[in-house]
Amino acid sequence: MGHRSKLVAWAMFGASCALVMAGGSCGRGSSGDGPGAARGAHGSAQSFSPFIAVDQFGYRPAAEKIAVLRTPVIGFDKDKSYTPAAKVAIVDAHSGAKVLEAVPQPWNGGATDDSSGDKAWWLDFSSVTAVGDYFVLDEAANARSVVFHIGDDAYRDVLTQSTRMFYYQRDGIAKDAKYAGADWADDMAHPQDEKCRLFSDGSSPRDLHGGWFDAGDENRYTNWAANDVIELLHAYVENPTAFGDATNIPESGNAVPDLLDEVKWEIDWLVRMQNADGSLLSVAGHQGASPPSADKSPCKYGPVNTSGTLTTAAAFAFASKVYGSVPSVATAYPGFSIDLGTRAKVAWTWAVAHPGVTFYNTGAVASGEQEVDDNARLQKKVQAAVYLFRLTGDAKYQSFVDANYSSLLSSFDPYHMDQLDAALDYTNASGATASTTSAILAAFKRGVESPEYLGTLTSNPDPYLAPLHAYVWGSNLAKAGQGNMFADVATFSVDATASEGAMRAAERYVHYLHGVNPLQLVYLSNMPGAKKGVTRFFHTWFARGSQWDAVGVSKYGPPPGYLVGGPNPGYNWDPCCPSGCGGRWGCGKSSLARCGSAVLSPPAGQPPQKSYLDFNDNWPLDSWAVSEPDDGYQAQWVRLVSKFVK
Repeated sequence: MGHRSKLVAWAMFGASCALVMAGGSCGRGSSGDGPGAARGAHGSAQSFSPFIAVDQFGYRPAAEKIAVLRTPVIGFDKDKSYTPAAKVAIVDAHSGAKVLEAVPQPWNGGATDDSSGDKAWWLDFSSVTAVGDYFVLDEAANARSVVFHIGDDAYRDVLTQSTRMFYYQRDGIAKDAKYAGADWADDMAHPQDEKCRLFSDGSSPRDLHGGWFDAGDENRYTNWAANDVIELLHAYVENPTAFGDATNIPESGNAVPDLLDEVKWEIDWLVRMQNADGSLLSVAGHQGASPPSADKSPCKYGPVNTSGTLTTAAAFAFASKVYGSVPSVATAYPGFSIDLGTRAKVAWTWAVAHPGVTFYNTGAVASGEQEVDDNARLQKKVQAAVYLFRLTGDAKYQSFVDANYSSLLSSFDPYHMDQLDAALDYTNASGATASTTSAILAAFKRGVESPEYLGTLTSNPDPYLAPLHAYVWGSNLAKAGQGNMFADVATFSVDATASEGAMRAAERYVHYLHGVNPLQLVYLSNMPGAKKGVTRFFHTWFARGSQWDAVGVSKYGPPPGYLVGGPNPGYNWDPCCPSGCGGRWGCGKSSLARCGSAVLSPPAGQPPQKSYLDFNDNWPLDSWAVSEPDDGYQAQWVRLVSKFVK
């Protein structure tokens, strides 16, 4: 139902750790970062301030570091106010020494930002490069930021938890406590998938076990699954050293990077969805339950479609090339790479012979609609041709790309990174047509260096440094996507003179998702290293009222590392609220009771960046439009944060 429809992380110092200005120290890994963890010059304790936003995990030593100091003017918190002192300090969290004092600079001359409803100041402490743990201190206001780390390892544990999210999303496997942790152990989810049947008449049983739950539902969609595979393979190719073999999934220790093991789980499901003629079934669905092993509903699948077949052809071709380049794969998975190449070619052949086969599944099999229109189907065909050409060098794929590449550049925005990346990938192909390569790079350069995108490095339209043209459903997908778009400038050598600035801009989107936003919220779930993060989100497994409902509320809370959809000013509850909802669709009494006289605010009725609520109510409050995770969001995020991990 998404937009496309405690293990390793460092804790960041707590009240139990006596961080006293006069001295003393504590090691990373203590619990929390609570009030009283730092003391001012007069011995009074500073609490974590709602007005000082920093990346709660930290910064790389040589990278830009800007704390955002804020005072709310519009929105739910407008009754609060703050004005920073003439000088604000960066303090060593162990020794209590001030390592820097600087003057906060007002954003945009003291204007109020429409997207956040805030006035803001920037405190640039990029000159602080020594590895260590620090906080921002405003002595005059007796306020400080959370403690953050400076070091090349600042995001490594974030990446680990973010990639482990896909393990929790696995279908068709028991979640052993050894890997999942005791809190999230579960018996096998959906063994009935081994006899999945055609939705329309219950015929043609197929073994369709495996894959990942696509989002907060427990359905699997071919189009989206294949796109997620491609995005995660980009993450690996662009920085393979970021991904190790010890993230504690069942395949850890097999000499294959765990990310590639995890992606193979999804690919293996796509293989089961492929028919002998090369076509791909479109979708497989369940009712869903909490926990997933409790779901005894029959598995239903949808028929073949052209778009899913083309997207999977692209994924198989790209995967064949990537897995074929990793020597340990041949030992761990003999013949895997070669088989995927064959499957990619027969999928293409079927799609060419059947160019317009569609299946619209909403309400029939699953909760999301995965079908596309004619224009998007052409884009998928070009995407498949790109990766097949890179794999085979065959001229028939090359000529199709040369004739149709412009379709991939027709939607230049962060919600369509799959298209933009496919175009750029062609420019890296051996033997690619020089004129096509030049045209693609020139078009991408014009788009990415426009005032709307890299031009924001100088115009600074967002006090939180991560501007979006528009906030809609899945805004965190766009945040991660725009970061990846900027990083592509360097990855694909689009403009050598702009590469450094582009990577600086890309990392700003990491900081936004780590807490440099008006809510000071880490948009990842249950991260022990975060002072303030997501505690609950819409998910069938981690449902409201379940044992996994919310951190600090239910017995367990959800697992770490899920990226939620993010602020959505278009949020509204079902029109049946505040009356008339009845008991349709098994709506819980708690959700009905919250159907008051006005729509929930937040998330509604707020500036765009404040249009978020930490909630997981089902219909009729429809929290999925704000707080649902999605494998596509997660894949974009993993790709982005991995760029900054050594």
